[in-house]
Amino acid sequence: MNRTAAPTPPTPPTPPTPPTPPTPPTRTTYRHGDLRRALLEAGIDLARQGGPDAVVLREATRRAGVVPNAAYRHFANRQDLLQAVRAHALSGLAMAMEAELATIPSDAAPAERARASLRAVGAGYLRFALGETGLFRTAFSVPDDVEEDSDPAKAGNSGLNPFELLGAALDRWVEAGLLPVERRPGAEYLAWSAVHGLAILLIDGPLRGRAREQAGVLGQRLLDLVEKGL
Repeated sequence: MNRTAAPTPPTPPTPPTPPTPPTPPTRTTYRHGDLRRALLEAGIDLARQGGPDAVVLREATRRAGVVPNAAYRHFANRQDLLQAVRAHALSGLAMAMEAELATIPSDAAPAERARASLRAVGAGYLRFALGETGLFRTAFSVPDDVEEDSDPAKAGNSGLNPFELLGAALDRWVEAGLLPVERRPGAEYLAWSAVHGLAILLIDGPLRGRAREQAGVLGQRLLDLVEKGL
């Protein structure tokens, strides 16, 4: 006796493939000044994350969403972008110093204010080195003539760059009678080398693992030594 074969069940429909997210369009035009700012902000982010070696013009253009050739109207090469990022980093360092200087009582006696000013500059320097390590490294990645540098892009809100803020603090020492006039020339480099050396030990050297807990104590002791050495 013939048996009728069971009907084959229908094949279930294939689920639709989810649509591929659209690729953001590459921008080729910006309003005047906007592209330079976008590239600079991208460079700053790169430096903040990876220091000066991370500042690459091609990556900055990618983050800004433009083709690489569009950048050359504003930055001729990587070095140009790095210099602009470095200026921003120095400005941030100056602002960190100014924030510490702003905590000094306005009615402090001249000698007290002079001592507090030098300590504030040193404390702001160390705070920036620990809090913005990538930008700190970038700030000192290129040799520069700090004594003749009047670039406003490197200044803080006071219009002074980090070297000038240190110089102003030392001038207060002279005015307050704490530092003889004949010992004033070159004093910036003595104070700067001491604080910068500690900063490097804290971010890259043997104090790296205890940077936060050691920075305050060692910073104050170092500034004590700087005062005595001047």
